[in-house]
Amino acid sequence: MSSSAAISPPKIEKKPVSFSNILLGAGLNMAEATTLGQPLEVVKTTMAANRNLTMAQAIAKVWSRGGVLGFYQGLIPWAWIEASTKGAVLLFVSNEAEYVFKSKFGVNNFVAGMGGGIAGGLAQAYLTMGFCTCMKTVEITRAKQASSGVPTQTSFQVFQEIWKKEGIRGINKGVNAVAIRQMTNWGSRFGFSRLAEESIRKLTNKREDQKLSAVEKIASSVIGGGLSAWNQPIEVIRVEMQSKTNDPNRPKNLSVIGAFKYIYQTSGIKGLYRGVTPRIGLGVWQTVFMVAFGDIFKKMLNTDGSGH
Repeated sequence: MSSSAAISPPKIEKKPVSFSNILLGAGLNMAEATTLGQPLEVVKTTMAANRNLTMAQAIAKVWSRGGVLGFYQGLIPWAWIEASTKGAVLLFVSNEAEYVFKSKFGVNNFVAGMGGGIAGGLAQAYLTMGFCTCMKTVEITRAKQASSGVPTQTSFQVFQEIWKKEGIRGINKGVNAVAIRQMTNWGSRFGFSRLAEESIRKLTNKREDQKLSAVEKIASSVIGGGLSAWNQPIEVIRVEMQSKTNDPNRPKNLSVIGAFKYIYQTSGIKGLYRGVTPRIGLGVWQTVFMVAFGDIFKKMLNTDGSGH
């Protein structure tokens, strides 16, 4: 065998489009949201919308809305609808994009993972998340109204009010911030997870074509999910853009830049990172499900093809 053949990268075989990943992604994201995902999401969003609260105060506030059930506020139907649709889109698009980046462009696992995650996150935002994210934020808005003494409206009353005043643009308000968040979220989660996988391969002297164990996959996703929380300011901006408030100093029709300036002026740099602790937990939990478990189940179903 020649030296050039000995060091050639593993061949990535051509594969058919894996439509089964749509069902797999929906199932995994539903499981993620129904376990720890929704409680962490509610605490994170409560802290982002009420930037004066500590994490302990946010937890107490959520608990006051119904005990344990308060942490699952908005789970049915909005979080379930969002989880199933965005999970299906993410796993399908990211898997196909990651395969293309590796097979067509020959990039390494880190770049391919980041490219696949960015593509999946972008597709999520514009195809599925505008309406569902709006409705989950409506739930937080109703709680905020109640705490400030404003008569509480039902979710559909708040939705109808937004629809009458602003139409489809109002429902999708903040979707550009959601797109930026999802692109950076999943680009970071996939990219950092793949980078962690490569580090583990080097530490354990495994070749590229050797499979990582389930524990190694999960450990890589924990690292990738934790590091992905760097973009928390984008999440705080998204919540602010979709929230209703009685603050007379708050500009109307906030853009991403306008929301950033408003948050910084009223809450400082710390305001832009409100909710980062539960966000780290949420990032880890989501990445374990969608990257580690996604890879494990794709191999079991023989729908991978990404070289992992």
